[in-house]
Amino acid sequence: MTITDFTIIRRSLRSRLFSTVTTAFTVAIAVGMLLVLLAMMDAGKQAFRRGSGDMHLLVTKEPSALVSVLNGIFYANAPGAFLTHSELQRLTSDPRVAMAIPTQQGDSYSGLPVMATTEAFFTDFAPTPGEPWRFTQGRAFAAPFEVVLGAKAAEATGLQLGETIHLAHGRSSARTGTTAHTHSDFDYTIVGILAPTGSAHDSAVFTDLTSAWTVHAHDRRVRDDPEATTTPADIAETDRKVTGVYVRAASRPGSKTSAAFAPLAYQLRKEGFMVAEPTKEIDKLFTIVGNINTIFVAMAAVVMLSSAVSIMVALYNSMEQRRRQIAVLRVLGASRGRIFGLIVTESAVLGLLGAAAGVVLALLGGQVVATTLKAKLGILVTPTFPPVWVLLVVAIAVLLAAVAGLVPAVAAYRTSVAKNLRPVS
Repeated sequence: MTITDFTIIRRSLRSRLFSTVTTAFTVAIAVGMLLVLLAMMDAGKQAFRRGSGDMHLLVTKEPSALVSVLNGIFYANAPGAFLTHSELQRLTSDPRVAMAIPTQQGDSYSGLPVMATTEAFFTDFAPTPGEPWRFTQGRAFAAPFEVVLGAKAAEATGLQLGETIHLAHGRSSARTGTTAHTHSDFDYTIVGILAPTGSAHDSAVFTDLTSAWTVHAHDRRVRDDPEATTTPADIAETDRKVTGVYVRAASRPGSKTSAAFAPLAYQLRKEGFMVAEPTKEIDKLFTIVGNINTIFVAMAAVVMLSSAVSIMVALYNSMEQRRRQIAVLRVLGASRGRIFGLIVTESAVLGLLGAAAGVVLALLGGQVVATTLKAKLGILVTPTFPPVWVLLVVAIAVLLAAVAGLVPAVAAYRTSVAKNLRPVS
């Protein structure tokens, strides 16, 4: 039976099975961590682009553009500033504006954010370009005090079509000790449940803007008359406030760009509005987050270097038990160079085994992270593993392992045949 170099390496790895498995697992952890981080960096950015959809601008009175986007699209907090009805009318009547969808935030239901808006939110705005809203059940609201649930909101609450709920003013917070005030005088009926979009909108509750104005008009009226009843006819000009407007600039038919975009944004900023370009603000956010990602990638690289060191230590420590085996191979005709190559190759094989396991861990880990983000935040993150990245990381792992094998290979190269073939006393 011919004994090849591969047979020698395989038997060597099997004879030290525990050491082989633990060392390869260390490499797998490093490779898996690095691949998941690289995949999530790009996937996260694409996920956050969902939700801003086909709007060009988000117009608010918030203190900064980034805060506008985080609050107005991702529901981070309830906006603290309002646009008046006259400001809204001035904006919607501008001939450069093709779409202006008013929104009002500040209410909640069971901790979920409520967005009051108009029917145009479901007909004119798409949360992801080219992917309009779809309903799994029911329809969009068509009258005051009707409610549409995002997919995640419906799942979290277990509510069904036709059920009645009461919204609350503000959001309860255990951290700040605040408690939302429930609008118990107004019944809202669920008329629709949206299909998942993979955006933050999935965790929101949507209602008609007139309903929100009516409820807050009622809060104003009962301060003077606790027995007052309020209908949409009682809404005053001061009640018609919005916290943001989703804006798309007018463009020529068939064109995705708009010549009116820049002049419109400039004019709105000049008039005192906070004008945010969602795509740019998301890029800014990921520039900030990117610095943190760099640290994590560096940590993963350090773990990979540590795994290479562990390979070196494992093989070097095994040299004491293998000196006699190496001496026998030398007697059988193996040259010093062949012995050196066997050890380096064995080290590289360890790295390859660990890297292959790391790719599997990365695929599983990516799905776990994506599932967790969808469950906790309602955001669809789809990790991608471009073959070029995978091959590059695997190649680096194998190269580092081969380099780590140089030290034990030198020790094997210097093994004395005469000294290690002496009879064992």
